[in-house]
Amino acid sequence: MKATADLKEEHGGVKVMLGILGKVCDGLEAGKGVDPQHLDQILEFLMVFVDRCHHSKEEGYLFPSLERAGVSKEGGPIGVMLLEHRKGREYISGMNEALAGVKRGERHAVALFVQNAREYGELLLMHIDKEDNVLYPMADALLSEDKDLELVKDFERVEEERVGHGKHEEFHRMMERLKAVYGVGTGLRM
Repeated sequence: MKATADLKEEHGGVKVMLGILGKVCDGLEAGKGVDPQHLDQILEFLMVFVDRCHHSKEEGYLFPSLERAGVSKEGGPIGVMLLEHRKGREYISGMNEALAGVKRGERHAVALFVQNAREYGELLLMHIDKEDNVLYPMADALLSEDKDLELVKDFERVEEERVGHGKHEEFHRMMERLKAVYGVGTGLRM
């Protein structure tokens, strides 16, 4: 499997989680209770799977490889992706800051959580589209087969060292449970 195919596959899981997050936001806005454990699980997924795993693969390995292949960081697609990663982290931080208040049922905290969650979802869906349709095809065209194999090994190491053995599979099981709870299929809406 090509390194970019691994990243695209991860995007599929991220999109599912964004669909779950959208349903959670719908429930919160409607004044329905949301299992606090689900909120913790969703935020852990966003911080660990999306940021520590997926974004680390890109920032630590793919982007530098593209730079060495001649893709400009400043003013180019890599710079845009890095900026969007930082913005996503700000939205996650906003959700985390509101979390305790959401669990207590505070309306202002719910509004802050939902605002950050919706903006995060919109950002990530556009971000994923750019990576899947612009950046990854560029990587496939520019990077040698040897470099691709090296990236695949680097990505495996990120999962083992930064995320932990078996955590990826644990996230998939959790996501399947939450999909069933929130009735999330393939249709996505934030």
